[in-house]
Amino acid sequence: MHDLIPRWMKFRVEKALKVRRIVNLAGVRQSGKTTLTRQLLDIEAVFRTLDNPQQLRSALEDPAGFIKSDAATLVIDELQKAPILLPMIKMAVDLDPRPGRFLLTGSANVTDLPAVAESLAGRVSTLQLRTLAVGEVRLRPPLFLRNAFDRTFPEHGANDDRADILRLAFQGGYPETRMLDEPDRLDWMHDYLEAILSRDLFHLANIRRHDALRQLVDILASWSAKYLNLAEIGAAIGVARQTLDSYVGALEKLYLFEQIPCWITTDYERVGRRSKWFCTDSGLLSAILRWRFDDILDDSDRSGKLMETFVFHELAALADLEHFNLFHYRDRARHEVDFIVENDHGDLLGIEVKTGSQVRKDDFKHLYWFRDNIAAKRKFTGIVLYTGPHTASFADDMKAVPASALWQ
Repeated sequence: MHDLIPRWMKFRVEKALKVRRIVNLAGVRQSGKTTLTRQLLDIEAVFRTLDNPQQLRSALEDPAGFIKSDAATLVIDELQKAPILLPMIKMAVDLDPRPGRFLLTGSANVTDLPAVAESLAGRVSTLQLRTLAVGEVRLRPPLFLRNAFDRTFPEHGANDDRADILRLAFQGGYPETRMLDEPDRLDWMHDYLEAILSRDLFHLANIRRHDALRQLVDILASWSAKYLNLAEIGAAIGVARQTLDSYVGALEKLYLFEQIPCWITTDYERVGRRSKWFCTDSGLLSAILRWRFDDILDDSDRSGKLMETFVFHELAALADLEHFNLFHYRDRARHEVDFIVENDHGDLLGIEVKTGSQVRKDDFKHLYWFRDNIAAKRKFTGIVLYTGPHTASFADDMKAVPASALWQ
């Protein structure tokens, strides 16, 4: 059962509850937030969910009364349905600043709104729970990035060949879909997405054109692992830029999509400014685009998009635990690196993603260039993740590494 899978984020939440007055555990709906919360807290905690119509009505009509509790920790689930509670929570923790007073969960990030973020500054720790990483399912420790910064890699990957890895990417990480076959999983995904678009978005944006919104989701999924061009997308669906920005922002707040920024030092003229766009779960991506697994195996465009989206999810789940920052790199001369990871010492990993099972020196050309021209004064390690079985060295700081090492 998926609720027995230990989550990597559990330690971070436990630690935050010991030192911060408010902990906000956010993430896409059905990622396992409620299950993790119930595992974390003892019987002295009080759990209130705004998915319950009666409790939601109480929160909206009497927010001050709703948050009153003698428990050590009050859990409020699906907070985004009643953001009116946040000023009351701020007042409560200012009067009683003990750590761990409130554990807030939600499938939309309301604490990053400017007014809310300012009022809760110093009081709240926001953590993101993503859908399951492969390493969590296989009960492996989250060590890949930490080891990569030390240039420590396994000689062999896990026993996953190219088809196995693409199958993992195609399935994605939603706990509820792990045991479903392909037709049932796709049905679940479509019902799930329709529920979010018809229900959860209501609390975040004034959606007037539901036809355009559904078309936008399809288009945004097709742009996963690409550099987002909102002007082109707006023209394609006939939506004004202000409306488009509102819709895209709402989908990001629901954690369905995410942008990673371009890594920039001081050479602003050289580097492009556009963020790279990702669907947050590769299984959701394949469902939105109505792909079948057999169609992906021999289609380089589809398998490449799916693989890079999958690797984004796995890297992001690891980076979230370590306070590492995740970027991409692209400059005006078209030098590109799929992912740049920076640790708190300023060391850098450059990661390229390949769906093939063979690696050549030419696959490292952008990594060599980045090392010699951009990262010359930093410790830099270049990695090509591929679907083959063995780690191969192309220099002391350049390694071809099986993608399965992400969860080994």
